Amino acid sequence: MNKLSQFKITLSKVLFGGGKNLQDPEIFHKISLTAFLAWVGIGADGLSSSCYGPPEAFLHLGSHYYLSIFVALATGLTVIIISISYSQIIELFPTGGGGYLVASKLLSPRVGMISGSALLIDYVLTIAISVASGSDAFFSFLPIHFQAYKLYFAIIGVFLLIILNIRGVKESVLPLVPIFLVFLLTHVFMILYAVISNLFNFSELATSTYTEINNTSSELGMIGMLIIITKAYTMGAGTYTGIEAVSNGVPLLREPKVATAKKTMKLMAISLSFMVMGLLISYLLYKILPQQGKTLNAVLFSTITSDWGQLGYYFVIIILFSEAFILFVAAQAGFIDGPRVLANMANDRWLPTKFSILSDRLVAQNGVLLMGGAALLTMILTKGNVAILVVLYSINVFITFFLSQLGMVKHWWQVKKESKRWKHKIFINGLGLILTTLILVSVITIKFFEGGWVTILLTGSLILFSFSIKRHYNKTYMLLKELDDQILPAITASINELSNQKKEKLEFNLRAKTAVIFVNGFNGLGVHTLLAVIKTFPNVFKNFVFAEVGVLDTGTFKGSEAIDNLQEKVQKETNKYVEFVTRFNLYGKAFHLVDTEIVQGALKISEEISNQFPNSVFFGGQIVFPNETFFSRLLHNQIVFSIQRRLYHKGFPFVILPIRIQSF
Repeated sequence: MNKLSQFKITLSKVLFGGGKNLQDPEIFHKISLTAFLAWVGIGADGLSSSCYGPPEAFLHLGSHYYLSIFVALATGLTVIIISISYSQIIELFPTGGGGYLVASKLLSPRVGMISGSALLIDYVLTIAISVASGSDAFFSFLPIHFQAYKLYFAIIGVFLLIILNIRGVKESVLPLVPIFLVFLLTHVFMILYAVISNLFNFSELATSTYTEINNTSSELGMIGMLIIITKAYTMGAGTYTGIEAVSNGVPLLREPKVATAKKTMKLMAISLSFMVMGLLISYLLYKILPQQGKTLNAVLFSTITSDWGQLGYYFVIIILFSEAFILFVAAQAGFIDGPRVLANMANDRWLPTKFSILSDRLVAQNGVLLMGGAALLTMILTKGNVAILVVLYSINVFITFFLSQLGMVKHWWQVKKESKRWKHKIFINGLGLILTTLILVSVITIKFFEGGWVTILLTGSLILFSFSIKRHYNKTYMLLKELDDQILPAITASINELSNQKKEKLEFNLRAKTAVIFVNGFNGLGVHTLLAVIKTFPNVFKNFVFAEVGVLDTGTFKGSEAIDNLQEKVQKETNKYVEFVTRFNLYGKAFHLVDTEIVQGALKISEEISNQFPNSVFFGGQIVFPNETFFSRLLHNQIVFSIQRRLYHKGFPFVILPIRIQSF
């Protein structure tokens, strides 16, 4: 290995950490999250929305800020209702029930794809708005001329989070626990202080609120007042955006997963509703007005501590620091759940399959890089403007909310004869459906020309792109199926015939050449590659070795038992090739292993084969499309060429044989 390659490996280990041992029986326990850590890593997305959701709602009340008491009650109640409805989703989908899976299973795969596309854009915006809002909080206590550096600070923050998440989910959460606790404790203290210190003024506040409500009602009428409340309630929709993340992140949680997920959801719902209601009431108690270069929370905390002297100054710095960092923590939901949605859609062939691949750190690294890169682009294009981002953010998450609640309502209606508590459950999800529909329609209507059309255009474009990818994969599947149907029945019949006969044990001929063929399951592509070797090199090879790397991706990474099942499956597939070649009095042997990455696994297995069969030539089949298109290059990653390059560096001869299929 040259010095440059060694340096790259060393740098990769320093930045991203070493690989995980798939044979470790405790591997799933070690990388899973407890309810508390899930509250930090996933639930923080919801809790941190108190930094931008309530301020947006309060500011849209304008001079009618006394109405914030109604907005606070409505928002707190909505948090509880949506959280309970998602707890029912967790019960129904114990292996993970994010918006994509719920809509796919309960409505239709196409509707699920629409939900998943909206969710992907939402998770990109989760990263962007969390980091941008965190930067706002951080720069709130700095002099105004430092605002020019805020965007650069946010960009660096996204880069750091990308590195953290490539190291692993648990590794990215643990360092953030102290920050989370500081945020939680300081904010709870400030809210309680604000309320308790104004206890003796509550009668005056109640009188003032009653008077202002009457004045507003007389001036605008009851309908006008309700419109103002509804608009403010709707504009605070960013408050609810992290709730869905828990149900989508169930696969990452510690066993028993459902109990852990429901506990996480409860922790998030209680903390978020308390924080949102407490902040809205605190704004009202102190009659907070916006100030240039400062968040509304920064103004509130500075006002509360104005007579605390030097202690108040330092306390505000600590609490704003905690806000800034908790918002960076909240970006974790985009990095944790975004790649998971990408992987689920890739497994269903709505997106390129490369997004389902795990790295040796057991992380969907391609997904992390894509989410981070898209968030960086969004940050640059919007210049980190939270007011713009929150509009884009709210629309997409409520598309997913709406479809998930609609699917659950449909489900409870269909199973009403089997479920004794269906009325209770359909009521909860029905209420969630009404609320999410109201907010979705209101946000699109009010903010369509203020940036709402952008997120609809982006989501629509992704939906069309996903349809095109699915269409290509379906056509390719049909062509490969024809390839299988042409040859597999005869091959299988030959194997079955051989199994009923007395087989002569064949010995390995050391002096004869050995053909090592990489396969990916017992299929037409593998068999055609074998026949192509025999046809191209007649009477050259007497020994045939079949090698397969079972890929552990997000679709199979579900527990130790899943790894064992994958190993057993791969072993059976390679043994079928061995049984076939022995029919022609050729020596055959199978090699297999399970790995997260095909090229790395192929390199490991090649070294083992080369030690046992020194006179070997390696072969791989490559699908050839007569008319190469953008999709054929994008969706078929031609992994065999990557294996060839790596084996060439080892000095192993590798021949690629073209397997032509019809054009489409």
